[in-house]
Amino acid sequence: MSGLLDLLNSPMGQQLISGVAGQTGQSENKTADVLSMAMPLLMGAMKKNTSTPGGAQGLMNALSSKHDGSILDDMGGLFGGGVDQNVMDDGAGILGHILGTKQPQVENALSSKSGLDAGTISQILKIAAPILLGYLGKQTRQQKVSSPDGLNGLLGGLMGGGKSASKQQSLIETFLDSDGDGSVIDDLAGMVLNSGGQKKGGLGGMLGGLFGK
Repeated sequence: MSGLLDLLNSPMGQQLISGVAGQTGQSENKTADVLSMAMPLLMGAMKKNTSTPGGAQGLMNALSSKHDGSILDDMGGLFGGGVDQNVMDDGAGILGHILGTKQPQVENALSSKSGLDAGTISQILKIAAPILLGYLGKQTRQQKVSSPDGLNGLLGGLMGGGKSASKQQSLIETFLDSDGDGSVIDDLAGMVLNSGGQKKGGLGGMLGGLFGK
């Protein structure tokens, strides 16, 4: 998950956290908690979708047109007067596409882990999804990815590559394929924690290391 950790740790990630916190009226710490769990899950769900030729091509098409990364060029503007309804609608569409009927399960699991209500989680995910796709769009351009196979490799690389990425992916797929109670999110958080090289226990420790708090 090193690519995602880098994203959340970057100035852009800080802007994302403070912008989403402002939009939802939650503290930055709580928002960072949710994003650090949600981003890997969304990325894993996208990777699961790209395992079918149609899913991979659909994502490629989205990344080369609407989600080319331009949303990242003006994060200040995005959050300046509150997130535009078009962005929220776009996020809702992305979530419906990649999570499908599992969306309520994902929201409830994140809610139980973070202590925020599922409605707030839903709002956070709707903002995070277009930004994550924009980030992917930018990466596909920079790395000149032009095939579904290349896209799958890019997603695996952003999840840390190698065995760690495979283990994360199987955890995410277990979660998306089951009616799990969210315990998978604990395992996932532990893996992100370990890949971040932080030794502190629990989500709070992980985020302390991630966001320097």
